[in-house]
Amino acid sequence: MNKNTKVLALKYRPQTFNDLIGQDVVAETIFNSIKANKVPNAYLFTGIRGIGKTTTARIVAKSLNCSNGIDNLCKENFCESCNAISNSNHIDVLEMDAASKTGVDDVRDLIEFSRYGPTTARYKIFIIDEVHMLSKQAFNALLKTLEEPPEYLKFIFATTEIKKIPITVVSRCQRFDLSRIKSFELFDFIKKIKDKENGIVSDDALKLIVKISEGSVRDALSLLDRGLLTLDKGKELDLPTAQKIFGYFDKSQLISLFQLIFEAKEKEVLNAYREIYNQGVEAKIFINDFLELLYYFKNIDSLNADGTNFLLNDEEFKKIKEISKNINNETLILFWQFTIKTLEELDIVSNQHLSMEMFLIRLIHLRCIRNISNISYENTAVDNKNTNQTSPTQRKENDDLFDVKDKVETIDQMKNTVQEKNIKIKDDKRGEKQINSINYFNDLLVICSSKKEIKLKYELEKNVNLVSFEDQRIEISFNENLDKDFIKDLSLKLYEWTGNRWIITLSKTKGQPSKKEEEDNLKKKLIENAKNSLIYKETLEKFPDAELIDVKAIKEGNKND
Repeated sequence: MNKNTKVLALKYRPQTFNDLIGQDVVAETIFNSIKANKVPNAYLFTGIRGIGKTTTARIVAKSLNCSNGIDNLCKENFCESCNAISNSNHIDVLEMDAASKTGVDDVRDLIEFSRYGPTTARYKIFIIDEVHMLSKQAFNALLKTLEEPPEYLKFIFATTEIKKIPITVVSRCQRFDLSRIKSFELFDFIKKIKDKENGIVSDDALKLIVKISEGSVRDALSLLDRGLLTLDKGKELDLPTAQKIFGYFDKSQLISLFQLIFEAKEKEVLNAYREIYNQGVEAKIFINDFLELLYYFKNIDSLNADGTNFLLNDEEFKKIKEISKNINNETLILFWQFTIKTLEELDIVSNQHLSMEMFLIRLIHLRCIRNISNISYENTAVDNKNTNQTSPTQRKENDDLFDVKDKVETIDQMKNTVQEKNIKIKDDKRGEKQINSINYFNDLLVICSSKKEIKLKYELEKNVNLVSFEDQRIEISFNENLDKDFIKDLSLKLYEWTGNRWIITLSKTKGQPSKKEEEDNLKKKLIENAKNSLIYKETLEKFPDAELIDVKAIKEGNKND
């Protein structure tokens, strides 16, 4: 360890293979290869940030050049070679940051330098960090030397982006994938560091640090350092204080808020959220924690209190398990999709706080909608006289500035196909309502909505292209996103709904655009037409940075004259 620094991440940096945590297989393999004198031409270490790629590279360099040999590798009283490598000033061990030296000329200088043997050490070693940043030409210039270097020359590469490295380079290296550090190992490690630093930190606060660091040792030590420096000497860093320092809030608050949503208590939901907001929690952190909680509610039966990566304590685990008994899985899946959509919405709204409150209010209403009983579709045909369509002869001058009103209504009709068809339902012998006939593709979408088959409706609208729809026979084409069980699920549901067996065939013919594609195409046309309008051009003159993202027509009340 480096006693000359007060930064924990550097002070407790591993100096030997035994000091590495969570990388036992990698350490043992490298140690045995060096001891057996079967050292590869190049090592390649890959993995997320802060798990020991550069540290392992330095340990390998010291193992190859240590005066005491691999079995007695220097740990505290460094030999001259190990001390120089630790301080990054060894004449025969060159550390290079590929992010700042990416060009082919830099690699040529490196190759030229490699012509000369080591000055004081056994091996000349090049450690190249973030090697994926090298240019294509630089990699090509390195290939020949990498494959057949002199016996005294070794390369050690480190990267977080293995896919950006040409396969021709990867194949010439001995690759080691460094894994994330397991939660329990990281917890024990930072607890020992805390004791060495005479810090007073509760176990719950340490578990929060482990959670935030996501398996990165460097991140965990940096957070611990920050927590210890924030408090006065002698004071304990407990969980509430750690949550304030790191910008996280108590998970139990979110669980209580979630319960209020399902109790449809709008006022209490908003008050609970505002309490979280006043703690300084950012909207995106709140949304991500909300998604995490949705995952636990959906999969709580397959989890155990000890295997949740320190994300839940025993009390929270029991509370989620109790609440989840009264929640429908379909509702949780719908909440997940809706929350993901809100995460995208945060990038376009100026006041994220208001957007979050509206998000929670919409969830309350969405939950209520999900609990409505099956809708009867008898006598749902809409009289054409009462529709909102306006004929060309009825349109007044300047009634539609963009000339897109009818097209907007077309989109609305596509979204509300429930108003287009009169679907007849009859009671079967078991007293269950059974559909007499499904004659059109839109009828099928309506049935999926009424039966609350949201996933099936989603696949039909987004991933299916209709080729033909006949009596008890459907021919479709599809895209690569279609669920593998779609055909089986649709066949079973059609038989269940109609009492008849349907034939569903797949076609190589492209078929009609999906409902989602039709909506997207119409929306693009609306925007294109709007951009050609005079009002849009005048708007751009006054606001050059303005961008048109959507077009909507203002609908008038129904006209009965």
